[in-house]
Amino acid sequence: MATVDDVRALGSELERSYEVVVRGRLKFRVGQIVYVAFDLDERVMGFAFPRDERAELVAAEPAKFALPSPSDMRFHWVHARLPELDPDEARELVVDAWRMVVPQKVSRAYDLTHPAGPG
Repeated sequence: MATVDDVRALGSELERSYEVVVRGRLKFRVGQIVYVAFDLDERVMGFAFPRDERAELVAAEPAKFALPSPSDMRFHWVHARLPELDPDEARELVVDAWRMVVPQKVSRAYDLTHPAGPG
């Protein structure tokens, strides 16, 4: 089972990433762009994800993933239930979300220093 602490440690280490709390909700940003956010009880993690791939992700594992609310469907976003994720999977989702909001050169530099992936 993944926890907020698994994500918090990684999100704080990623280049250009910083933690904020907005209306009681923990979020991670690069600049002003939110790439990971938790609901108030910290059991659901929203994260940046390619819009054209999210329906397939949710259909493949509906117990684990869910589409965002109708008002958020315009964003590149999907939700994951943290109790259904293992820590490695949560870290991979966070790094992939972060990659969507940083320049490619920053993402490539991360790959050079983490050849085995996040963790």
